[in-house]
Amino acid sequence: MIALKLAYRNLVGAGLRTWLNVGVLSFIYVLIIWHQGLFNGMYPQTSRFVIREEIAGGQYWHKNYDPFDPLAVEDSHGIIPSRLRALVRENRAAPILIRQGTIYPQGRIQPVLLKGIDPRQTVLDIPIAKLLTDSDTLPIMAGYLMAQKNGFEVGDVLTIRWRDTNGTYDAADGEIVEIMHTRVPTIDMGQLWIPLDRLQQMALLPDEATLIVAGRDIQEPLNLPEWPFKGQDFLLKDITDMIKAKRVGGFFLYAILLFLALLAVFDTQVLAVFRRRKEIGTLMALGMVRSGVIAVFTIEGALHGILAVGMAALYGIPILLFSAYKGIPIPSSAEGYGLAFPVRLFPVYSAWLVGGTILIIMLAVTIVSYLPSRKITGMKPTEVLR
Repeated sequence: MIALKLAYRNLVGAGLRTWLNVGVLSFIYVLIIWHQGLFNGMYPQTSRFVIREEIAGGQYWHKNYDPFDPLAVEDSHGIIPSRLRALVRENRAAPILIRQGTIYPQGRIQPVLLKGIDPRQTVLDIPIAKLLTDSDTLPIMAGYLMAQKNGFEVGDVLTIRWRDTNGTYDAADGEIVEIMHTRVPTIDMGQLWIPLDRLQQMALLPDEATLIVAGRDIQEPLNLPEWPFKGQDFLLKDITDMIKAKRVGGFFLYAILLFLALLAVFDTQVLAVFRRRKEIGTLMALGMVRSGVIAVFTIEGALHGILAVGMAALYGIPILLFSAYKGIPIPSSAEGYGLAFPVRLFPVYSAWLVGGTILIIMLAVTIVSYLPSRKITGMKPTEVLR
């Protein structure tokens, strides 16, 4: 108790130097919690869009399908297995056929992926109802980014060229009947959506597909060697890897800021030990053991962290609550990053995040305060008082 009182009085007596250290530490508390809260909120929000609009409960890929190899698309198709066809009839799965094509917007040549999907499916939450039409004109749905890049509008007519399964080229005119607003760029850029039966007819691939999206109510995936199942964890790996990489970059920033704050605390304690030698000698001459003197200086450093928690709570709690309630707007330019960013990103602050951040910084400050005070153990009261 005596060590705590002495440490508190010395801390208050330091004046501005103390509050500068406390202010820097409080800023680090708020910055780490806020930044990590962004990452905690990013994954569930981005994955929610991807699950709803692209992967649902998982996907069955044709054995030759590789989304990163455009040359493999032409050979990535097969007859839908009977077991999966039963799920399609029950509207618990949605087949998608992917073919390469070429369009000519404004006199330019642009390769695209033609994706065929049943307009009546409900597995994926995308606005494809307008693809269901009796018109002889080929109905086309384009994403917002695709339309913005090429100047498409509803009602525009496009010339599409493709190659069927026999290698014969053909072409047709199609009309854009829908501009899809989506937060998932991987179903938008460089792609055009058309009815599945029309694409199967164009490519001479009746009853065939490239991949089959399973509904979210699927409990146990089917074991089909020709159609391996890709679960949500596999399909969301790009998002998890990106967030992990961002976390690592954030840790370097935290380490630099924390190092600067700890350096200030360390210098303060070294200066205190040097300037207060007479006080230290007096305390030791009056009977205070060396461990007690070390405890005074160590507690002084720990009190920096405690006062920083209080200061961070004064201005940090309103800031964190406001950002969690209102969200942080994401600029439209982020849509080009290839990830499903929401319009607003809402941070998530867990008890583990707040408590862990406070504990780590408090432990670091205490250790840094203890190190310079160890030199006191080699002092003699007569030497210090001299």
